Amino acid sequence: MRPTVGDTDDGAGGEPVQPATTPDLDAAALAGDTNLGPPASDQPEPSGPAEPGVPSRSGRSKRRADEERPSGPMAVLRETVTLVVLAVLLAVIFKTFLVQAFFIPSGSMEPTLDISDRVLVEKLSYRFGEVQPGDIVVFVHNEPGLPSSEPSNPVGRFFISLGQAIGLTPPSERDFIKRVVGVPGDAINCTGGKLFRNGKAVSEPYLAADTTTECSRVRVPAGQLYVMGDNRNNSQDSRVFGPIDRDVVVGRAFVRIWPFGRAGWLRRDR
Repeated sequence: MRPTVGDTDDGAGGEPVQPATTPDLDAAALAGDTNLGPPASDQPEPSGPAEPGVPSRSGRSKRRADEERPSGPMAVLRETVTLVVLAVLLAVIFKTFLVQAFFIPSGSMEPTLDISDRVLVEKLSYRFGEVQPGDIVVFVHNEPGLPSSEPSNPVGRFFISLGQAIGLTPPSERDFIKRVVGVPGDAINCTGGKLFRNGKAVSEPYLAADTTTECSRVRVPAGQLYVMGDNRNNSQDSRVFGPIDRDVVVGRAFVRIWPFGRAGWLRRDR
């Protein structure tokens, strides 16, 4: 009698031998599809461009920044006020420590400087060096009895100071601009309409032709300067109020910036 499946033993222990089973194949394998690849989860993601309509990270960041940026009239006004305040602060800092524009209010420095000329006054060189004969300097002259022209209103004083810093308004009546003709220890004298310093005639090519200089003999004290205007016959200077203190010097005028046709450097010998 022929044995049936499951009744056959291996001859060793009498245990039934089960037939081997083959794993099930999916429909694609059965259909003969040999282009099977790894599961979808194991395949690398495509490196091509993002799908249309999905913004990139940079685009999202830019849109978020645009949404957060204030807009409208108030934003424009706020930015304008900020720029004005920064400009004012820079002007005040420059005026205080570096450079100040100066408006020439009188003809005492003609022909070197005319009325309404604008010059720049630098304030650094005298912090590290000494005043030299021939320098054109701006200084504060507190003449006794001279009334103050500045308004008592602090706001008004601020705007006047700002206008003076950029050379749009005349300087204070206490601000003078003159040329240094004597430094501490110099003996100043005038003879025959000529200026003498330490017994030697001073070459002054910056004076107008036929200019005569009259002055009394004086020795410049320590810590002081002797100043004169280039328009010797129409200048209130040390011949009137005496030598000035070195400490009242604001700075050295080094260049004329207005009018443009006469713009140029201000040298000691000119």
